[in-house]
Amino acid sequence: MTQSGAPGIVVEKGASSMCFQGEPDAALLDVNPIAGWNNFTIEALIKPRSGGAAEQRFLHIEDERAARVLLELRIVSPREWALDTFLFDSQASRLTLLDRAKTHTTDQWHWVALTYDGTTMTHYVDGVRELDGPIAFRAMTPGRMSLGVRLNKVSWYQGCIREVRFTPRALAAAELKKPRKD
Repeated sequence: MTQSGAPGIVVEKGASSMCFQGEPDAALLDVNPIAGWNNFTIEALIKPRSGGAAEQRFLHIEDERAARVLLELRIVSPREWALDTFLFDSQASRLTLLDRAKTHTTDQWHWVALTYDGTTMTHYVDGVRELDGPIAFRAMTPGRMSLGVRLNKVSWYQGCIREVRFTPRALAAAELKKPRKD
């Protein structure tokens, strides 16, 4: 892992998180955790900070063919954000899922998920399906990933990431991580 800036490790209620203050904080990894998978689920436990740039990328995976998976957010008001997910296959197939009317509160923990079942991309927040759409997306080749920014170092994230999970199949909504009721 290569670190850009100084993302901090914060312990809250006994759990550690990597926190990003925007530019230049990021973690860059020379690995594609979903390489070779025809179906997959990516889940992340995030706590976006209020304010900040309108467009923020918190997870970016790219392979040797330039195929990409992005989990992003859009700040829609000072204390609200919407999930934005993106799949791009170098064969000119691409799909963005974003509905700015489906908002979530900043400064709180949320589970986000992107699933791909071989024909359909779906995204969820806190276990609730928000959007889906058809896309042809081939299994990715080896590559790299970033946390806290896009790989080309634009659209810096402001907030924390506690956990990122990768599963080699499209999980059903009932199987996805959801917020704990403390």
